[in-house]
Amino acid sequence: MSEAVTVESTSAVTVIRLDDGKANALGPDVLSAIDAGLDQAEQAGQAVLLAGRPGRFSAGFDLGVMRQGVEAGIELVTAGARLAVRLARFPAPCVVASSGHALAMGAVLLSAADTRIGAEGDFKIGYNEVAIGMTTPIFLLELARVRISKRHFLRAVVQAEIYDPQGAVDAGFLDRLVPPDRVESVALETAEALAKLPRGAYARTRSLVWEATLSHVEATLEENVRAGFGG
Repeated sequence: MSEAVTVESTSAVTVIRLDDGKANALGPDVLSAIDAGLDQAEQAGQAVLLAGRPGRFSAGFDLGVMRQGVEAGIELVTAGARLAVRLARFPAPCVVASSGHALAMGAVLLSAADTRIGAEGDFKIGYNEVAIGMTTPIFLLELARVRISKRHFLRAVVQAEIYDPQGAVDAGFLDRLVPPDRVESVALETAEALAKLPRGAYARTRSLVWEATLSHVEATLEENVRAGFGG
C-alpha cells in the first residue's frame, strides 16, 4: 500500500486519507491503496470518507507515470476511471472532504462521490483536460453529465473553466463549504449521518440514478482511453 494513503475506521465510517506531502498525485500505488481502503469499508459494511491533505485534495494523475509511455498512461487512466466507477457504485454512502485544490482526476473523484464538503479559500477546482491538450474522455464526460449543472456543463467540460470553491458549489463540483480546519470533521459528521439511512434503499436508489451511465462508461472505457492516447 502507498505510504501516501492511510486508512482508519470509526464505528460507522472508513476514512481514506491522501497525503503525499505535495499535490496528492494519483499514481498506480495510490489508486491501488484507495481501492484497498474501499475493500476494507465494504467488508466492514461502512460508509466511506475520502479526504485530502490541507490545501490539496488531488491535482490529478501522476504526470511522472504518464511520461513513462503510452501503455503506462493507458493503464493509469483506466485504473482511475474504474476507481471513479467504483465510488459511484459503492454499496454505502461515499463522502469527500475536499480540503483544497481538486483538478483533473481529482475533480472526477468529486463527481463520483455522493456528498462533497469543500474548504473555503483560494483554491482551484475543475476539469483542465482540454486546457492541457487532452480530449475529454467519455468517463469524465458522463460523470460530469450527471453531477455538473447544465448551466456550467459546456464551460466545465469543453472550455476547461476552473472554479473557485464558491463557483464550484454553483457548478456542481461541491455541495457545501466550511472553513478549512473543519472540512474533515464536517465531512465525517455527514458520512456518519448518511450511514444511518436504510442501506439497501440508499444503494438501490443510487443505482437507479447511476447505472445506465456507469454501464456506458464501462462499455466504452478501454477503447476510448486507448484512442485518447492515439492507440
